[in-house]
Amino acid sequence: MTEILSPVGARTGTATTEPVTAHPAWPALKDAVETIRPWQSKDGSIDLTADGAPTAETVRHEVDRIITALGELAPLLPHNAAYHDALATDLRRWADDGFGAPDFLDSLLAFQPAQQRADGLQHLVLFPMYTQNGNPDRNFEAVVLRMVWPEWLAELERTRYDNPLFCGITFEDFTAGYDTNSAVLFPETIAVREAPERFSWGGIFCDREAARFRRVSEAAVDTLGIDLPDDIRALLADQNRCQQAFVLWDMVHDRTHSHGDLPFDPFMIKQRQPFWMYGLEELRCDLTAFREAVKLEAEGYPQARDVQYAVIFDRMFRFPVTGDRNRNYDGLGGQLLFAYLHQHSVVRWTDNTLHIDWERAPKVTNQLCGEIEKLYRDGIDRPKLVHWFAAYDLVSTYLAPHPGSVWAKGPDALDLDQPPRKLVDDVLPDEFPLSMFYEALAKKLRTVIASTKGITAGREMPAAA
Repeated sequence: MTEILSPVGARTGTATTEPVTAHPAWPALKDAVETIRPWQSKDGSIDLTADGAPTAETVRHEVDRIITALGELAPLLPHNAAYHDALATDLRRWADDGFGAPDFLDSLLAFQPAQQRADGLQHLVLFPMYTQNGNPDRNFEAVVLRMVWPEWLAELERTRYDNPLFCGITFEDFTAGYDTNSAVLFPETIAVREAPERFSWGGIFCDREAARFRRVSEAAVDTLGIDLPDDIRALLADQNRCQQAFVLWDMVHDRTHSHGDLPFDPFMIKQRQPFWMYGLEELRCDLTAFREAVKLEAEGYPQARDVQYAVIFDRMFRFPVTGDRNRNYDGLGGQLLFAYLHQHSVVRWTDNTLHIDWERAPKVTNQLCGEIEKLYRDGIDRPKLVHWFAAYDLVSTYLAPHPGSVWAKGPDALDLDQPPRKLVDDVLPDEFPLSMFYEALAKKLRTVIASTKGITAGREMPAAA
């Protein structure tokens, strides 16, 4: 057993030379979880009176299998001891209470991975939860993961990009809810009796992001005939290098939600707003990461140049053509970035080939970031509805609204006697449709994007035909 030291030398946990997934108790635990999941309802409960339902004894047997396996794995993860003890207690209480809607608040509070950020440290996580962009139901999920916290990243977080809750992570193995498009582990997705006053961590799987980025970007490059510089070609060929870029991008993006001139709650929790507001917020955070990467590249950080490539390629090629067109705010942000770069002659589609002016890309991308930041700064002095219209004007400067849009006709077309949240109902599901360029690209990349479901570092190649 090897002691893991934090970048400042404080003992933060231990790691074993044996991967958790190599222990025979892991497949036993995973099998028990997979057995329980189909029995669960949307809220995580099990209706023992439903047709074909298991008996209470059958379910309890599977819960006992989980607890037994957890006990066998616990010595490999002494830094998770308090969490695993609380987890076993929560599992027993769920069984004793008749398998109703689960409440795992106690084990959630005991799990504190952000206090143990050591590169390579393993965690075994099990909760009743939904997976964002994955399974919408609060079923049990089990995940073995590793922390990604290299010295250079820890130094940047400590000195420049304070983000004490952020956890860069990679998959070791997982249950069915993560065999999806989900690339996050967030505490707010977990079934609890009441939300904690504040959450103390948030994890993003940089290996899934990197593998997905590589596959879709390579397909887009081939489809669009892009002549890649050697360093970008080398980046796309290197999974670990991509992971290093994404963990830096994620850390800066995540902290940006609470930094800057913000006219509203940047996370927009429980707020009802037009989806272009969400799109601008996510794009603002990405472009801030891009801008910081330009600075870091000048200071000699090789990962920073890779962040710039990753932001532009992922935003332009994957985001606009991924998912459906129902209030697809990430897709909108990607469309906006491409249109802005196109209208400022950084990208040019001619002779069935996409040309990118890499020398001008940083300056023009930062220029778009500046326009969004000005919108936010001015929004501090605006009423909410006026701010929404100003944001609409910014987006529609570069993206054509749907010809049937009421919002595109301006304030006179809306019933302004209604509260702003009611006017959101007048927003079309696809307020800013895809351009002809993206309609064609979506058809070309559809199969490749579908093939990235469940992708990880170990599953990134070869792409589906």
